Amino acid sequence: MVFSSHVFVYGFLPIALLGYYLLPRALKHLGLTALSYAFYGWANPAFMVLMLTSTAIDYACGLTIAGAWGRRGKLAPLEPASEGGSRTRKQRVAVTVSIVSNLTLLGVFKYFNFAVDNYNAVVTWLDMPDQALSSALHVVLPLGISFYTFQSMSYSIDVYRGHAPALRNPIDFACYVSMFPQLVAGPIIRFSEIHDQLRQRTHTLEKFSRGAAFVCLGLAKKIILANPCGKIADTTFDAGSVLALDAWYGVTAYAFQIYFDFSAYSDLAIGLGLMLGFVFPKNFDSPYKSASITEFWRRWHISLSTWLRDYLYKPLGGNRRGPRRTYLNLALVMLLGGLWHGAAWNFVAWGALHGLLLALERSRGKRSLFDRLPRGWAIAATFLLVLVSWVFFRAENLQASLTYLAAMFGATGATGAGTSAVLLGGLIYRPYYLLSFAIAAVVAFGAPQTWDWTRRLQPWKAIACLALFWLSLALLTGQSYNPFIYFIF
Repeated sequence: MVFSSHVFVYGFLPIALLGYYLLPRALKHLGLTALSYAFYGWANPAFMVLMLTSTAIDYACGLTIAGAWGRRGKLAPLEPASEGGSRTRKQRVAVTVSIVSNLTLLGVFKYFNFAVDNYNAVVTWLDMPDQALSSALHVVLPLGISFYTFQSMSYSIDVYRGHAPALRNPIDFACYVSMFPQLVAGPIIRFSEIHDQLRQRTHTLEKFSRGAAFVCLGLAKKIILANPCGKIADTTFDAGSVLALDAWYGVTAYAFQIYFDFSAYSDLAIGLGLMLGFVFPKNFDSPYKSASITEFWRRWHISLSTWLRDYLYKPLGGNRRGPRRTYLNLALVMLLGGLWHGAAWNFVAWGALHGLLLALERSRGKRSLFDRLPRGWAIAATFLLVLVSWVFFRAENLQASLTYLAAMFGATGATGAGTSAVLLGGLIYRPYYLLSFAIAAVVAFGAPQTWDWTRRLQPWKAIACLALFWLSLALLTGQSYNPFIYFIF
């Protein structure tokens, strides 16, 4: 089910909110879990089995780590391992089972097709077509599996590290894993960030109002800005030949599309969470205002970048084992981050490029590659690097990425000055698209974050949110199916 759909806005959301608030406190988590499973299983009920499997394994592993089997009463967090707390063999086995099982689920359903395709490419290159595997072996990628496996896995790791107590109530844990506001595309909510709220939280008019404002602004970002920019990007990237100016216009439109699309989902998730009494962390902080790639990753998809930092980069040694190991760790984390986004070589290239840029900045003492420029120019230069990297993220494959980059830089034979390239301009430079593109640029570089803008809701802000909400629903009527980009990850 998509947030930006009539089914959700007019059907599921009112029923969910009404049902949640009518239920007594003791049954709220059970009701929210049931609603979340219905939301997730709307497209394919079989996906619910995978999420339930991950949930059951991590719940059992958490109790094993806490030594809670057979005990009664409230569970306290373990002594932090970094402060002298020792771990038994059983506890180490339990956290290993949790990590391996989640990564296995993710690996099979997300990377099996990638492995089969690459195996078939190799045996074909070796002139052994009889050894190729059947395409019938391909599996369907379940929605949101990259998000809920990371989220569920963080529970057992946090319990193991002593950062949070285990949950005895399985319904509370199932509610944490499956909560529909952030289930399909994040933010990735760590258990240590929310375990207190699962035990006790407040439901206030102020929270609900701020949440409603988040929802209004999130829908506006998606429908008014992301979707039109996406039309420009799709038309440009799908064209057979592209002029250099059109190529830059198309990838910039994609940069705006992916930002407003994903930050819109995050706004909707945070807003819906607030309406249910939960406070989720900020996931975006005006990333295109960054003056370096390091700063960009402090502002972009914050829940993922901090997850990779704390659960992968630091366990690998971080920056504690000398410069070379630091650069290697950065490169490895970003390569894996690229693969997390998509099982294709262009995503590997995207991660490798960001890993290289981060390592270069680290070699300069975390300084920007453009630290000698005024901040405005450094922001512009960083944005150009980000645009180049987005080509790998958007293109169909690695070859298409290189072809598009060649067009951007006017390489011989890539500008395609034929009739199709000329006609492309008539499709992507329509007044509506140009206006949407211009507004997106102003908002991306000049507007405050939703997180900050909604801290104090004044009457004029409420009126503006309602107007944007009405306009979004009016435009939604004329738009076709428009899923969020990160649904495929």
